[in-house]
Amino acid sequence: MADPAFNAVSIGLLVLAIAAIIYPLYFIVIASISEPAEILNGNVWLIPQSITFEGYARIFSDPAIMRGFANSVAYTVVGTFVSVTAILFAAYALSRRDMLGRTFFMLLFIITMFVDGGLIARYLVVRDLGMLDTVWAVVLPGAIGVWNLIIARAFFENNVPSELREAAQLDGAHDFRFFFSIVLPLSKPLIFLMIMIHLVGNWNAFFDALIFLDNEDMYPLQLVLRNVLIQSEVSGAGGSGAMDSYAAAQRIGELIKYGMIVISSIPLLILLPFMQKHFTKGALLGAVKS
Repeated sequence: MADPAFNAVSIGLLVLAIAAIIYPLYFIVIASISEPAEILNGNVWLIPQSITFEGYARIFSDPAIMRGFANSVAYTVVGTFVSVTAILFAAYALSRRDMLGRTFFMLLFIITMFVDGGLIARYLVVRDLGMLDTVWAVVLPGAIGVWNLIIARAFFENNVPSELREAAQLDGAHDFRFFFSIVLPLSKPLIFLMIMIHLVGNWNAFFDALIFLDNEDMYPLQLVLRNVLIQSEVSGAGGSGAMDSYAAAQRIGELIKYGMIVISSIPLLILLPFMQKHFTKGALLGAVKS
């Protein structure tokens, strides 16, 4: 029989944990439509004060921000497709016991988890490949995460028996036919898991863009947001020369800052709940032997 005291404590801790996660998100939303002076005075707690949508109006009228949003969508879609495709192909090949040198190749992947050539070497490689100021400079350097490769390999080893492949071969199916017609349909939880992980990673990424992109027209939203946050700390807001005073510039900067945090978070907040069940199932199937 369950202990009522234990249940009460557990539920209370869970409620506190949920509140600690949700309230900061909620505060950002109400702060984005409240006067910054009200926030500074501590008057914004549960409901917005002196509601204004001037920050959002500035955001949607700024071509750099909207261009950054479009760039982030493009980088996320392309990057997720490249990463998931590469991981699925590599993990399946490494899961095959009849693959020559699979231990050696897996060791090469694992070594990259502990040994890195460094940022300068990485920049030189990207430059010499002619990828600077291209989408590939953002997508390819971190396309394959070794942890995700290990999860995918474990999934294939534990959930795609060799007997199934042998039966398919007896029916005349070659390796590609077996992979696309049998392995992938059986791997939907894994595929959704990989898509979810890389969607979040690619959407939030900005460091590679910061290093490899000089053309501001190619900046992703996160890098545009970073620049706005820095400018708001230093000078009140970007484009503040047209303002009447520093205080007015700082006010607009605060509104833009909160509004951009909300806008950059909305796509993932909308998408991820629909993929949550696949995330849990995929993680378990990739980690627990059937």
